[in-house]
Amino acid sequence: MSHVHRPLQETALAPEGRIEPITVRVPDACRMLGIGRSKLYELIAEGEIPTLKLGSSTLLPVAGIKAFVARLGEG
Repeated sequence: MSHVHRPLQETALAPEGRIEPITVRVPDACRMLGIGRSKLYELIAEGEIPTLKLGSSTLLPVAGIKAFVARLGEG
């Protein structure tokens, strides 16, 4: 029997009982920020947005994305 293994994405329980992801993949982070993949990787390389590696998957902590947006608002 073959098992499909998906990268673990930890979740947090939202007040309404929904499960909110605490990490997202690159395409979701791009959609959240309204930017393209190249710009996201540029921000990652500059240390503006943190990443986690799980096997070959790149995960971005939602808290890191929110912190980046908050810093933009301070500018």
